[in-house]
Amino acid sequence: MELIMEQYNEEYERYQRAKKQVDEIRGFYGHLLSFVLVMLILLFINLKYTPQNLWFFWPMLGWGIGLLFHGLKAFNFSPFLGKDWEQKKIKEFIDKEKGNKYE
Repeated sequence: MELIMEQYNEEYERYQRAKKQVDEIRGFYGHLLSFVLVMLILLFINLKYTPQNLWFFWPMLGWGIGLLFHGLKAFNFSPFLGKDWEQKKIKEFIDKEKGNKYE
């Protein structure tokens, strides 16, 4: 019975992680859509009223950097710590704690 519950819990945890990942990606696409729409509006305003001074690049650059980091997080791309670094660290700490319980 305990084995069945453990398998169920593992499946549930996998489902929860997958659902969280899908929510992150959906949030990123919403962020991307709002970025594109707002940048188009700012471009229109800039070119209509002050075409001699292209200032719309500055908000695009700032927001674009934030969008880049959001995308990296949503798609689990971490060039500095590796793809599965967080999961490996969590497993390492859990295994270490299990080892301390039996000593």
